[in-house]
Amino acid sequence: MAENEPSAVTIGIDIGTTSVKAVAVDAAGHVVARARVPHELFSSNAGELAHDAAAAWFEGVRAALAEVALPGLEIAAVNVAAMVPSLCAVDEAGRPVSPGLLYGDARGADPSAEAADPSSSGELVRFLGWLVEHHPDAAGYWPAQAVANAALTGIGAIDTVTAMTTLPLFDFTSWDAEVAAGVGLTDTARLPRIVSGSEAVGTVIIPGPAQGALVGGGTIDAFGEQLVAGADDTGDVLVIVGATLISWAVVDEWLEFEGLWTVPHTAPGKTLVGGASNAGGLFINWVRRLLAEPSEVSLDPERVPVWLPHLRGERVPLHDPTRRASLHGLDIGMGPAEAMRAAYEASGFSIRHQLDIAGLTPSRLVLSGGGTQDPRWVAAVVDATGIPADLVAVPEGGALGAAYLARVTAGLEASASDAGRWAATRGRVEPDPAWQAACDGRYAVYRSLLGDHG
Repeated sequence: MAENEPSAVTIGIDIGTTSVKAVAVDAAGHVVARARVPHELFSSNAGELAHDAAAAWFEGVRAALAEVALPGLEIAAVNVAAMVPSLCAVDEAGRPVSPGLLYGDARGADPSAEAADPSSSGELVRFLGWLVEHHPDAAGYWPAQAVANAALTGIGAIDTVTAMTTLPLFDFTSWDAEVAAGVGLTDTARLPRIVSGSEAVGTVIIPGPAQGALVGGGTIDAFGEQLVAGADDTGDVLVIVGATLISWAVVDEWLEFEGLWTVPHTAPGKTLVGGASNAGGLFINWVRRLLAEPSEVSLDPERVPVWLPHLRGERVPLHDPTRRASLHGLDIGMGPAEAMRAAYEASGFSIRHQLDIAGLTPSRLVLSGGGTQDPRWVAAVVDATGIPADLVAVPEGGALGAAYLARVTAGLEASASDAGRWAATRGRVEPDPAWQAACDGRYAVYRSLLGDHG
């Protein structure tokens, strides 16, 4: 740390699909401590995606904080990121008493809204209706960010950015009583408090080095990633290689394409086009379990089958929850290694499909997320898209972005606009010409297998 630079650190926590990640970060963006607390994902069928919210959103957040709040650190503030939408029922202490419903769970399904992005699909409103029906006596109905804030401060609150993903329940100012009543909730006081901008929810009440640190309102995991990934120029594609595969192509203007989402970028004057696919870690880890982690062998680029990775349907760009996974082109000479490579390539084909729909020819991928630590996955994505990739230096991008927002809450930064100074990469991966050529042929097969919706 440079001379005279503030010594305080901030902590970012990211509630992910399969774990809670946390990082303690100094003013220069260097990670001084990190933690990962795994949690169970309930996905016994294609229509279920849920957490034990008490274990993941409440206790998991406390455990992650304890691991990175090291003695001797001056901790100025904490901020929590999480996936959206999410919702559970809570008791008077803010502890969950129901499953934590996650994006795509059938309890929020509405076929007419499947193509909408999270900020306009109304999925959270449908989650609320299910929870009100099945947990009518709950003290409240809160998303993951509010549960985490209650675990840290005793106060259930969310920030306005997260509140925006609950439309039409949030009317841009407060909770809409009419919308809530429409799904059976007559008292909007049972929804979390909303804090604006960098306002603090409260302070950490847990004894230890972090006690007394300010706690921000929280944020969306993908928003945190955007802030610090450095994918800010036209021609960049931010790819978050997590349990969900999320790709965002950076463009100069607001462009809309059938099947894709268009959202504002955190970079001034830029827009993001793309969205979330089920061809991420949920699929990859399922294939790993199926194949019992095949050992690495020398593969022939021309002899790899093709996966359709839709274990629980597909989000962007197909918006079809009824689709299922299948493996094509197997022959007796192939084994687990070829099937695993095909699974990795399916992630790349999903990204490539979105880019083709938008007619974009990007210059580079910026890869973030835990999947970037698997070189086989990274190589397959690069070969399948034919686009070189820069790997972010800190794969816990959601937590890193949350840590920067915590600096704003603590008054250590004027705003989030300078968060890009924390962006750094740890290397570039180029397509392998032989594998890229073979992937081109398999991508054509992949598109033909998608049928009319391809």
